[in-house]
Order: sequence, then structure tokens, then C-alpha cells
Amino acid sequence: MDKDLLRQCLTYHGWSLLEKLKCEQTENPDFQAVVSDLCKATCESSSGGQVNSLVEQFIARKADILFCPAWKTTTVQEEEHVEEEEAVEPYALMPPVEIFMEVSFEERRAMLYRDLEKGDILVGRINNIREYGFFLTLLCTAGGLKRDIEDLELSALCHIREIPSTGSHDDPLSYYQIGDFIRAAVKDIDRYQEKITVSLHQASLSSSLERIKLGVVPREELPIHYSRSVHAAANSSKTYECILQSCHGYHNPSVVDYLLEKVGISDEHPPSMMRGLQSKLFQEEDFASVIRKKQSASWALKCVRAGVDHFKHGRHVEAMNEYNKALDIDTNNVEALVARGALYANKGSIVKAITDFELALENCPDHRNAKKYLCQTLVERGKQLEEQEKLVTAEGLYRRALSLDDLNPEAKEALHKITDTIQKRLLRSRRNLQAARPALRNCVRS
Repeated sequence: MDKDLLRQCLTYHGWSLLEKLKCEQTENPDFQAVVSDLCKATCESSSGGQVNSLVEQFIARKADILFCPAWKTTTVQEEEHVEEEEAVEPYALMPPVEIFMEVSFEERRAMLYRDLEKGDILVGRINNIREYGFFLTLLCTAGGLKRDIEDLELSALCHIREIPSTGSHDDPLSYYQIGDFIRAAVKDIDRYQEKITVSLHQASLSSSLERIKLGVVPREELPIHYSRSVHAAANSSKTYECILQSCHGYHNPSVVDYLLEKVGISDEHPPSMMRGLQSKLFQEEDFASVIRKKQSASWALKCVRAGVDHFKHGRHVEAMNEYNKALDIDTNNVEALVARGALYANKGSIVKAITDFELALENCPDHRNAKKYLCQTLVERGKQLEEQEKLVTAEGLYRRALSLDDLNPEAKEALHKITDTIQKRLLRSRRNLQAARPALRNCVRS
């Protein structure tokens, strides 16, 4: 167990948590090894006497999991290049959640001054240019901390010495105009006087953001979260959920894997408080792929039932749509294949019906209805081929039907008739050939 983490927790909760830990972790040798040191720690509760016993009970019971060093499974990724990240949007880039909440002006302003650090990135608009620098009306943060602050009426000074000189301008300020959008790094923060100074020198950035270019940015390159917050503020119907679902990154099928890797959580050590999920001895049916397959089969079956109901009421188009939807969800769903095959047969599309029944039997060789319907449709198809004088092919279908159901009277009768017909035709052909031989001999002699 991580002794430092335990000590921090006890410092907050006090002796009441330590007593619960002694009860719950009495058989845990890792806890017993550090308990003497923990007893010596100063436990000054910061909860003001209002102790949440349920929280403490949870911590005490799960302490071996909560304070296990194995949580630190991987190294957290460094902040990626913001421009590149926003260009591909691997996950939903949302406006800050506080704009959807009733957080007061004063509280949001205080939170910004509390959380903003040197090296963070701010985006603002130039509102005034003086001989010693220019002033920005701050719009949002854009690196490290991400907040939209346009409505907080904040400004920042960029001193002339914090503006890099360019070869084409002797005066660095001559390159800038009122109204320009500027991306700058936080140089200094006076939290008591509520003053912020910024810099355009790359060296002012924190090491994780050093690849981001500072200076003038066009409107279309403003941070995505800021642009979306502007739209949300202009349209009250734009709820958090509505904006989230409209984000391209929200629909990325690999978003969970990406975020787990980004925060440094390994899927080899499940981050769960459930002890069963801490074990590596999982059964095959516990894995997501198997569970997803079961869910898909269940969902597909609901569609099949809806399709059968449509079919009973004569709504064949709606029934076909439901069967196709079921097969989109679960490609090899046997019930959907059998139901769609029956509908094809009912509509006269015998070949399509046979294809569905055969596929159903490939996935479930003992499916009774699939065998029964395939046998019937093979006989029906054989009769169609008889009418087209394709007797040998028809005979093969009848034999195949009998291999599925050797007691099927219709298949037996059809096979018996076509066998007699083929034999009679063969006999007639032989007689005609024998009768034609003398005439052929005379032709040869002459």
C-alpha cells in the first residue's frame, strides 16, 4: 500500500477513518506494515466536524485497492500539439462545463485566478495599443487550462519587451492592429491585484506546450471549444448533450482507447473498485466481444419479432425492413435469415429464399424451421426448373430436399415423377437412335 497516499487521506479524515481501517484491513499484511507509522501521523480533520461515515467506510473497505501502487500503470502522455489535436479531433472538444451551469460571475473569475499558471496559453483580442505595449481583452485559455472567459471582462498586458522583433519592422508594435486575435503565454499573475501579463516569446511557454506558435491567429484558428461555446451562448437550445453528440470526435470508435492512453490508464489492470474485476482470471463469456455479440443477438431478435408482427398483418415492406435491420445488427442471426427467407418465398423470390435458408443452416445445422422451409422451397424451385425443361437440375434439387427430410411426401412424389420422365425420355431417345441406324448405314454406303 502507498503509505504517502494513506497519510494524506488520514490527514483529511482524521482518527475515525484510521479506526475503520484497523477494523477492515486487520488481515491485510501491507496495512499492518505501515499502521504504526500512520498512528504517529498528525490527523487534522478538515471536514469541520461533519464526517461522512459512508465515505470513510467505503475507503476503509477498498483501501487495498484504492492505495495500491499498481494504479500507476503507465506514464501520462505529455500535452500534444493543440493545433494538430483540434484538427483531427480524436475526442469531443467541448465548451467548459461551467457555461452550462449556474456558476456566478465572481466565482468563475476567482476560479480562473486560482487555477491559471505561468506558461499557460491565453487567447485575446487587442483593444488598445500604447508605446509600451498592447492590452488584450481575454477570450479563452488554449493550452493547459481550458476555459472560456470572454464574459469575465478580463484584460492582460503584453509589454513591448515581451514582443519579438521582426526583420521587416523596427518597431515591434507596428506589426499589430486593434482587433487582432493574439495567442500568448502567461508571463506573470498578480492574484491579489488581479493583473495578468503575457508574452509572445516561445521561451515563456511551459515545456509541454513549447511547440505551439504564439502571435497573431486568424479567426478560423481560434480554439474549437471557444467557437462552440459562442454558439451555445447564442442559442439557448444548444444543451451540453446536443453539442456533445454533434462533435466529430464523439463518434470516433477508438475514443475510449485514446483517452485511456492519454491519462495513462492501462487496460491490463482494470481500474475498478469491484474486486472481481481486479482478477485476471476472466471467463471467455466475460469479455466485451462476447457480451456485445449477445447484446446484438438480443436486439436483432426484437427486430425479427417486430417483422413477424408486420408480416401477420400484411405489411410486407415493413416486415422486410425489420428483417434487414436485424441482419445489419447481427449478420448471421438465424431467426432473421429464416424469417426473411420465408418472406422471400411468399413473394415468389425462391432463389433468394433458398440462399437465406442455406445460410441459416450453416450457422445452425439443426434448426427445424430452416430445414423445413428449405425443403419446401427446393421442391418449389425444382418445379420451376421442370417447366424450363431443366430436368436433371430439378432432379438434383428434389434429392437434396429429401436429404433434409426423407419423409417429405411432396419431394418423394416429385422425384418419382421426374425420374420416370427422365427414364422414358432416355428410352425414347435410344429407340429413335436404333431406328435411325439403318438409314445412316445406307447414307454411308452410297
